[in-house]
Amino acid sequence: MRKKEFQIFTGNSNRRLAERIAKYLELEMSNAEVSRFPDGEIDVKIGDDVRGADVFLVQPTSPPVNENLMELLIMIDALRRASAERITAVIPYFGYARQDRKAEGRVPISAKLCANLITRAGADRVMTMDLHAAQIQGFFDIPVDHLYAAPVLIDYVRKKELQKPCVLCCDVGGAKMARAYAKRLGGAPLAIIDKRRTGPSETEVAEVIGTVEGHDVVVVDDMISTGTSIAEAARVARERGARSVRMVATHAVLCGKAMEKIEASKVEELVITDSVPITGKERPWIKTVTVAELLGEAIRRIHKSESVSSLFV
Repeated sequence: MRKKEFQIFTGNSNRRLAERIAKYLELEMSNAEVSRFPDGEIDVKIGDDVRGADVFLVQPTSPPVNENLMELLIMIDALRRASAERITAVIPYFGYARQDRKAEGRVPISAKLCANLITRAGADRVMTMDLHAAQIQGFFDIPVDHLYAAPVLIDYVRKKELQKPCVLCCDVGGAKMARAYAKRLGGAPLAIIDKRRTGPSETEVAEVIGTVEGHDVVVVDDMISTGTSIAEAARVARERGARSVRMVATHAVLCGKAMEKIEASKVEELVITDSVPITGKERPWIKTVTVAELLGEAIRRIHKSESVSSLFV
């Protein structure tokens, strides 16, 4: 039997996204059983022959982070020991990304630790999307393809035909990303919230740089975790006279009371990608756009040794 040119595997983290990627590539999902031993340890069995194959393993390390990270590592090890020629870890959402430096004494740099674990497990390449901090690419000693969901999200926002769009950034650190959104929305004005952190997951708004009054505001962020920052940004936009408010984010982690906070902010809609599954949290005001075609096209180009950066031109 002739072996497939390349194969798509997945764990339990986001099987639906992996299946969408395989459909775009006109491939059948390769077989891997990921189960648990009676004591909770992860048991992996690769069901297809991968000797000499170019393998892409789709496994975001979203909550439960530790479970999904261990699945990723063990599957990489299984594929390596099964003699796969090249293993690309496709990690649309990279967990442990917040701790990318020593902000104070006696704390870990968890993002670097996870990068080391993925490399030592046997990955030859990593594909990820909208890292919480772009410098994490440098933590890996293997090639990293860093994709951006902005083209997919902006395409959806454009179809809304907003009359006076304005991009609002949740904090100064995300200004570069927000500026890219503003540029792609026809040179829309940009506003930035200057905020101060009052606790590990709590912040307060100090000032708004720019004007949102009378505009259709699009609040952008890379990730929604507790929802505090983006909900506060939406509230401030309303108070400052915004005509409408929408939230746009790549990764909808939505932990804790995030859903309640966003719902209380009374936004027109929350636009997210399927990089992280939100099973059980679906709402009429949540719109999920898929990044399967973007990831699938990047996979195809990597396999054929074509340019990936040209996807963003």
